[in-house]
Amino acid sequence: MLTIGTLAKRTGTNVQTIRYYEQIGLMPEPGRTEGGQRRYGDAELDRLAFIRHARQLGFALDAIRELLDLSDTPDHSCAHVDSIAKKQLKQVEARIVRLEALRAELRRMITDCAGGSVADCRVLEVLRDHGECLADHDKTPA
Repeated sequence: MLTIGTLAKRTGTNVQTIRYYEQIGLMPEPGRTEGGQRRYGDAELDRLAFIRHARQLGFALDAIRELLDLSDTPDHSCAHVDSIAKKQLKQVEARIVRLEALRAELRRMITDCAGGSVADCRVLEVLRDHGECLADHDKTPA
């Protein structure tokens, strides 16, 4: 059995995050010692590793909850799991498009800057006037 500190170290997860996952029901309420200390087994270690990896891939907590629920029914089709993953991929691709537009704009701002005085700085000009940008960053997919 693992303490919360050991579980946190093994998964690279903050202790407060583990407690939060317990509060919102992503992690089950752990067993406790007579002194009230939390104790975790291999199943909780695996579940937390799953949650952590899903978060690293950008899945929202609701999607992770759904994926965990689906993983509890291993004999069902994985079509729904695939649809959740495809939705996440679409969101990641939209973020990439937005980030590429931001990169291009930043590069342009820097390239256009003559390196003179702050009064003539192109970077500051563009930041002051969104109309100077090539793309409308507010409307680029987030």
